[in-house]
Amino acid sequence: MAGRTETADKRASRSRPITGGRTPRRHGTGPDTTTRSPQQRRPARGGKRSPGRGRAPARRTGPGPIVRTLRGGWVLTARGLGSLVRTLGRARDVDAAHRRDGIALALVVLALLTAAGVWWRAGGPVGAGLDVGLRTVIGAAALVLPVVLLGVAVILLRTDPEPETRPRTVVGALLLVLAVLAVWHLVVGAPADLPGRRAGGGVLGAVLADPLARGVTPWLAGLVLVLVGLYGLLVLTGTPVREVGSRLRALVTGEHPDDEWGGPDDVDVDEHAADDDGTAPTTAIPRRSRRRGRATGEDPDADTDPAADPDAAAHPARHRERGATAVPDLTSPPDGTPAADAPAAGPPAPPPPQGGGRARRAPVEPAPASPSGPSGPAETETDPQAATSFSSHRETGVEGDYRLPPPDLLTPGEPPKARSAANDAMIEAISGVLEQFKVDAEVTGFTRGPTVTRYEVELGHGVKVEKITALHRNLAYAAATDRVLLLAPIPGKSAVGIEVPNTDREMVRLADVLNSPTAHKETHPMVIGLGKDIEGRMVTANLAKMPHLLVAGSTGSGKSSFVNSMLVSLLTRATPDEVRMILIDPKMVELTPYEGIPHLITPIITSPKKAATALQWLVEEMEQRYADMQANRVRHIDDFNRKVRSGEITAPPGSERVYRPYPYILAIVDELADLMMTAPRDVEDAIVRITQKARAAGIHLVLATQRPSVDVVTGLIKTNVPSRLAFATSSLTDSRVILDQPGAEKLIGMGDALFLPMGAGKTNRLQGAFIGDDEISAVVEHCKAQADPDYDEAVVTEAAGEKKEIDPDIGDDLELVVAAAELIVTSQFGSTSMLQRKLRVGFAKAGRLMDLLETRGVVGPSEGSKARDVLFKPDELPDLLASLRGEPAPAPAADPDSPVPPPTDGGDGDGAGAGDPPPQ
Repeated sequence: MAGRTETADKRASRSRPITGGRTPRRHGTGPDTTTRSPQQRRPARGGKRSPGRGRAPARRTGPGPIVRTLRGGWVLTARGLGSLVRTLGRARDVDAAHRRDGIALALVVLALLTAAGVWWRAGGPVGAGLDVGLRTVIGAAALVLPVVLLGVAVILLRTDPEPETRPRTVVGALLLVLAVLAVWHLVVGAPADLPGRRAGGGVLGAVLADPLARGVTPWLAGLVLVLVGLYGLLVLTGTPVREVGSRLRALVTGEHPDDEWGGPDDVDVDEHAADDDGTAPTTAIPRRSRRRGRATGEDPDADTDPAADPDAAAHPARHRERGATAVPDLTSPPDGTPAADAPAAGPPAPPPPQGGGRARRAPVEPAPASPSGPSGPAETETDPQAATSFSSHRETGVEGDYRLPPPDLLTPGEPPKARSAANDAMIEAISGVLEQFKVDAEVTGFTRGPTVTRYEVELGHGVKVEKITALHRNLAYAAATDRVLLLAPIPGKSAVGIEVPNTDREMVRLADVLNSPTAHKETHPMVIGLGKDIEGRMVTANLAKMPHLLVAGSTGSGKSSFVNSMLVSLLTRATPDEVRMILIDPKMVELTPYEGIPHLITPIITSPKKAATALQWLVEEMEQRYADMQANRVRHIDDFNRKVRSGEITAPPGSERVYRPYPYILAIVDELADLMMTAPRDVEDAIVRITQKARAAGIHLVLATQRPSVDVVTGLIKTNVPSRLAFATSSLTDSRVILDQPGAEKLIGMGDALFLPMGAGKTNRLQGAFIGDDEISAVVEHCKAQADPDYDEAVVTEAAGEKKEIDPDIGDDLELVVAAAELIVTSQFGSTSMLQRKLRVGFAKAGRLMDLLETRGVVGPSEGSKARDVLFKPDELPDLLASLRGEPAPAPAADPDSPVPPPTDGGDGDGAGAGDPPPQ
């Protein structure tokens, strides 16, 4: 029973609610002992436990209402004061512009108090104290201090902050003020009493001037102090000593020395200015617009500037709906027409006059800058007396009357734009992304190219570059395009580059590239115009230095336009005696306009089999050139031609050959994939041999394909073709095949390309030059009128297939059949498994080769697992190979040790020779 009772008591104790706080009392009843813990039933401190059950304990007496009111007021005051102090402690969070305005207003108040005390003696005790203190410290300079303070306040209110010039300003102003005070102290006679110093330079002027005057004479001390003051003035104004004269002349003439670079609120550089090499300068953004979240300066030539909307950065989508930026139309071709809101870059330069003859190239001096400033990329000026053609002013006096096409056959392009409203809107969009993700960075400038614009973003101290690269998708979202590229960093700059396609693209004309100073400085006949890069430079390339070029890009990316620009560049710069061409066009229609030009070695080749034969002819031509170079101990074709022209190299006595200068040979394959599908072994072998050896022989290849896969651009071809030009590709894999790096899949097409020349560590993004069909026709007709094509009959005949009659059942396996016959006859062992191992072919192919040899009597029929009988002897191998190739049998060689010549009409079987009389 006892155990059962104890268990019930424990169960009852567990079922009672446990409360951690005070249980409310019931007024008029005793304490509820069933719901109160022992601690709650404990009497107050100092009291005794009541022995009686049901007696209410004594109540506590709390603080009175006055005490509670005072305590609440104190707490409220403490909280308010603490909140105020904490808010003042976060004053740095206030916008920098408001802090700057506050400092300026404080200086205005101080200027008013100083003027009241120093000028009018009406500032009360404060003004009197300022008067005495300032006159004691700086002397008579206190009279001009109110004006100085007011001027500094006005500057702070009207200008943007420039942290980078702040140290220079402080140091220069301090040196200037101290020097003036010391010189004024010497001017008033260097007084020693306090009243006299108050009328001079004050205590500061005395402290600086007195020791110097006692150490040297007062006159020498004054000269030193004047020099110190002048140096402080130069530091304050940021003027180097070498620019003092130009600044003084500008002040006298009333022209600002930096007027051609724009005012403080405009763009920092002239929108039409360019460097001597044709480079468009980087457009720097004013300090006011560099601050994140603030509007960019308005374009004065724009009708509406959406970038001035402060809500654009926070809501780029809404901003685009109002028409600020449109989604780039990547399908429509560029029309080359500048936007109405873009500043004009001036009229294009007049083309050089026609005329001129076939002559050597002479270097051309760059055009002098115009008096109003440097000229832009499209404002190339040439001397009318010297400019005769695209060939960089050839000299006269060379044999022949071939004249290069005049420059007016090509159409010049529109002047380039340096800035537009779309650029301002994109700056705001990028700044909005940086502000939303709280990245301490700002857009400090941009460089506008014809296709894309590169925006420069500088990071704050301690900010990782990865914070910018991690925002790639967000930046693409703000720009409304997935074709955004990041350069981290820009080569040669401490900034991250963000390349965004232009919504107002510009067209790059081939005439502008060939008329640029960059092209005029090049004197080699193999120089071609590529286009314009993102920095506004006209890009040219020397095919002789590449020495071979691989071009790839998807359909419609601009590959065919590049081939046309390359061919027209060569036609306008080189004569047929300098450059000869082999054009291979498996697509049959791309290179048809160039049929009949005098530069061709053979008519345009459209058959893949004929193309393979022409490449084999190129290999033989290369070997012949190397043989001549070896015999005359020269290492390059240019040295060989130079010595031939000067008469240093002549043919050996008794030789029927006559040495003549070798022209450069350029073979252009417009679609490599078609050749590799038809005759992969022959084409690859010929290309590899040419690309490995032909550089010094003056033979160069340009291979173009729209399918840059590993089965078309093989490893051997890539290894020996070091220069690459990639247009827009359809996948990242294709970009890695052509460039060995990503990037081409992000191009926007229509001539946008990445150029990787031989030896370059990084790609150069450029917009390819465009040339119209009418321009091509005009140049081709001019060349046809100058000379007729001189085809090489060996190439034409061999390419036409007139020397060979190959059996149709052999087809494209001729080389394999020849190799199998040579292997079997030489080893006198006919086995299918041997052909598999030696020729590295499958069982089916080896069996077919054996059947072809059996039908031609090379091997006997099959006898199960035994090897076939070989029916030809090794000495009969030349006749066998000639018959397989469809060539005539070689003539038998005479034995030099035999006095009897070989028989001419056959023998009689008894050993009778050709010299014996016939039997009767």
